[in-house]
Amino acid sequence: MSKRPIIDWDNWLTSPPGQYMLEWERQQYDRTVADIFGYHAVQLGLPVMDTLRENRMPFSALALDPAAGPHGPRQDEADNRQLLCRFDELPFDTQSVDLVTLPHVLEFSDDPHEVLREVSRVLMPEGQVIVSCFNPMSLWGARQGLNRLGADPFLPADAQSIGFVRIKDWLKLLGFDIIRGRFGCYCPPYRTERWLQRAAFMEKAGDRWWPIFGAVYMISAVKRVRNIRLVGPAWKTSKPALAPVAAPVATPTGTHGKSSPGDEN
Repeated sequence: MSKRPIIDWDNWLTSPPGQYMLEWERQQYDRTVADIFGYHAVQLGLPVMDTLRENRMPFSALALDPAAGPHGPRQDEADNRQLLCRFDELPFDTQSVDLVTLPHVLEFSDDPHEVLREVSRVLMPEGQVIVSCFNPMSLWGARQGLNRLGADPFLPADAQSIGFVRIKDWLKLLGFDIIRGRFGCYCPPYRTERWLQRAAFMEKAGDRWWPIFGAVYMISAVKRVRNIRLVGPAWKTSKPALAPVAAPVATPTGTHGKSSPGDEN
């Protein structure tokens, strides 16, 4: 009995399905980050794709965590923006970053919720986070589920499946408001570029008729800080005290409207 082939993340990204997915995600990240403003932006993982290339913030960084699983092949040219750190212990001050992108980072993390919690810590109020993951409720996800029946794997075996609704719930628990969710890669799980291009027409049809069943999804969210109460100055002008009102004098009973005897002449 032959062993089933194991597809790792690096090799899968260079395959036709991997390139097809990367092309869709590049377009989505370029369109999304172009209108996000601020001073500091950080991309976590996946150096093969620059998710911040269309963003105009003056400072950007690419963070890589060797302990958080594979991130894809490195770029040929040295990138002076790269830094090594733990994704659950980012080396940034609290509320110091305006934008964080997580392209397929949570799927390879031991504790994806803790990574999102750390991202929430470093983001400034009204800062944004963008997450992209594989969608288990898709044709690609269904094809990957056939592994239990002995079929060859289609997606990287070391990527854990995290649904769209679960990511939304995690973000809401951390105080984020969902801006938008996008789905893509509706084509069947073909392995060749020829068949993938033949099925490219399904992108428009899928976005219209079955929008939540794309093989990949992207979530954009903004960090909200609620219940902020502004405290006024300690000094206040004291109101002037009201003058006391004189008590009325009671008139003796039986003398109302009458003069006293001494007044008669």
